[in-house]
Amino acid sequence: MRTRGGLLVANIIAGLALGYTVANIGFGDYAELNRMFTFQDPRMLLAFAGGVAIIVVVFALIRVRRTPGRIHAGVIPGAVLFGTGWAISGGCPAIPIVQVATGYLPALVTIAGIVLGVRLCHWANARYFHLDVGSCAR
Repeated sequence: MRTRGGLLVANIIAGLALGYTVANIGFGDYAELNRMFTFQDPRMLLAFAGGVAIIVVVFALIRVRRTPGRIHAGVIPGAVLFGTGWAISGGCPAIPIVQVATGYLPALVTIAGIVLGVRLCHWANARYFHLDVGSCAR
């Protein structure tokens, strides 16, 4: 039986290993991300596609099935905002942490933007949209 402390240590080790790997293969490099988003260098795009292909095969092998349903009203605008923010800042929510750890301090602005964006999203949803956020926002 795993203890909470053991699970925490395992998660910390896995997170450090992932951060180390991401930093060393260039996924935390703003210039590298910019080249991917402007289609100047397909290397990272192909790496993402490879990752998706691997998980598709794994899901097929372990027979993960999901019943298609309605698309949640917040998915499309959320995806557009997420992608736009990623393209502008050079990092999805985890990458700025890697960037700060490697000394790229402008990523602190990205982290502040993520925190502000999440808070604004919760505020706007509570005040105007009233979308069911399910378990995602808890």
